[in-house]
Amino acid sequence: MAAEIKNLDTDLQMLVYENYNKFISATDAIKRMNSNIMGMESNMEQLLEKIKTVQSRSDGVNTSLFEKREHIEKLHLTRNLLRKVQFIYDLPARLGKCIKSEAYADAVRFYTGAMPIFKAYGDSSFQDCKRASEEAIAIIIKNLQGKLFSDSESIQARAEAAMLLKQLDFPVDSLKEKLFEKLEQSLGDLQLKDEDISRCLLMSNDPSKLENHPESVAATVHEASVQEFVEAVRAYRVIFPDSDKQLIKLAQELVTKNFETGEQYGKKRIRAADLLAVLRMIWKEVLLMDEVLHESVLSEFSLEAVQITVKHHVASRFSHLLHDISDALAKVYVGQKEGMEEFPLQVALGASKKAVLQGSMDILLDFRQLLDDDLELLVKLRESILNWVQEGFQDFFRELHGRFLLLSGRNNSSGQVHGVVEGTQGDRILASLVLVLAQLSVFIEQTAIQRITEEIAASFAGGGIRLYENGPAFVPGEICRSFRSAGEKLLHHYINLRNQRISVLLRKRFTTPNWVKHKEPREVHMFVDLLLQELEAIKKEVKQVLPQGLLRRHQRNDSNGSTNSSRSNPLREGKLSRTNTQKARSQLLETHLAKLFKQKVEIFTKVECTQESVITTIVKFSLKSLQEFVRHQTFNRSGFQQIQLDIQYLRTPLKEAAEDEAAIDFLLDEVSVAAAERCLDPIPLEQPILDKLIQAKLTKSLSQSAVSS
Repeated sequence: MAAEIKNLDTDLQMLVYENYNKFISATDAIKRMNSNIMGMESNMEQLLEKIKTVQSRSDGVNTSLFEKREHIEKLHLTRNLLRKVQFIYDLPARLGKCIKSEAYADAVRFYTGAMPIFKAYGDSSFQDCKRASEEAIAIIIKNLQGKLFSDSESIQARAEAAMLLKQLDFPVDSLKEKLFEKLEQSLGDLQLKDEDISRCLLMSNDPSKLENHPESVAATVHEASVQEFVEAVRAYRVIFPDSDKQLIKLAQELVTKNFETGEQYGKKRIRAADLLAVLRMIWKEVLLMDEVLHESVLSEFSLEAVQITVKHHVASRFSHLLHDISDALAKVYVGQKEGMEEFPLQVALGASKKAVLQGSMDILLDFRQLLDDDLELLVKLRESILNWVQEGFQDFFRELHGRFLLLSGRNNSSGQVHGVVEGTQGDRILASLVLVLAQLSVFIEQTAIQRITEEIAASFAGGGIRLYENGPAFVPGEICRSFRSAGEKLLHHYINLRNQRISVLLRKRFTTPNWVKHKEPREVHMFVDLLLQELEAIKKEVKQVLPQGLLRRHQRNDSNGSTNSSRSNPLREGKLSRTNTQKARSQLLETHLAKLFKQKVEIFTKVECTQESVITTIVKFSLKSLQEFVRHQTFNRSGFQQIQLDIQYLRTPLKEAAEDEAAIDFLLDEVSVAAAERCLDPIPLEQPILDKLIQAKLTKSLSQSAVSS
């Protein structure tokens, strides 16, 4: 407590010292003030005396000039009155000059200014002036009426004429219908035209090119016409206060027609930037008209029109993309018919892949500009644009899937395709196209959909209410499944088309000769060459389009008799030398025994989208068809030997072409056995003779290939 008391005493002492110093300073300041204002009172008394002296002298001047001032004011009033009188006397001449110079606005202003005087003194003092002025005004009214209904006059000039007539108390209400009819007719000149759109695009791309450019003149004329229309609407609202409904209707009609023009332009093959330039030009006009017609709500009215325009533009871009893909696929026809390309299918497939993937990326980049633009209307439509883009891709791939089926001839409209390509060459082109479509379907399912999905997820994710009501607009899984299925179907369709062509060749071979009277074989039949040529053409097509697969050649194991048909073993050769009765019985018995003890060979496996798998499957189907044709014929010994020779010659090239040698061996053996079963005397050719005939054929083929090369 003692320490705190000591501290408080110290603080109190410091406060006393500080206040004492302030008190001394205040005392010094008061002393200085007293010394400074000691002579001020005498100065103020002198100033008061001088002010009184000035006031007295001012009163004297006012008194002496009062009479003269009143006289001057009277003279000024008289001068103004004389000016008005002179204006009245000069009015007829002024009106005449205005008529000559067509300065009707000045003439109306002069006449309306003189109307109060004419009403007061027109029947007495200024009777002649009034009569002359009225005659001049009658001429002006007549000229204004002519100007009002002249087609050569601008909209703004007509509106000014109507305003002047109304100021002259002319009954313009009777002209209302004609005026609005003229205004409605003028809408045709205000609608957007091709040159207006061209100018707009030129300005948006490079404004510097507009200098001294013909399009810039068209631009100026169009903008001036729109400005005149806006001014005319403003004037008409003043002249006819009850005309708002008609004016709003005209404005909406003009906006609608302009957006229809923009919609038709948007359906062309244009960029989004070009469409944005056109929409900005229309939106600028809408804002100008909205300033004078607030009740029309043109901005909301324009939103619906822009929605239709942008939606149709999005749909047209997908339509053009579909057309580009069709053009790329058409190279299959052009390349194979004209022989312009060494590998036409490879070129067509590459162009088609580029059209699908790069075309889709270009479309997404284009649509991105619509989303990023700050145009007020597009900002409001952002969610809708997201939905349209996603729905567009879903519908595009669905339509592309249908187009693939149409081009392949797998639906009811296949006649359209066959109408384009007819005959043998047409069948070959159709099969080639089906092969390209199959591989393109695989590309879309494995590559294109993935890239497009990633881009949509990065830039076009989201969507409006549609996302929750009907599910997502873009379903990549569904598209992948459809194109996976389409690829498999088209690949099988290609195999069937090729086998149909080979079946025609086999049918001609087996139905033309009389096999019961067949002559002894001298050489390999020419149908073998045709068959190998057909397989070589197929191989050439497949190598252009399909990728190579993993090499899995199933070779025949001679040590394992289970993979060999019992009908091709040495036992069969001994069997063929027996008598016909013993041969038939033992053959039937051995056939059934072989089926019991042999290991099952899987002939028809799942077709993969590779070169080896497709070629092998076609060879298997061809041999199966050959077996069926053999079973429907009856052969003599020579006919059977001819079949044996042809089959033996085919064995090596077919095994080289296919990857499943075991299955090819098995099927060839099946053909030989089927021929033996249908033969009246199935005695085969001796091996030396068979080898000699095959070697002769090989030598002949080598010489022919050397000559052709």
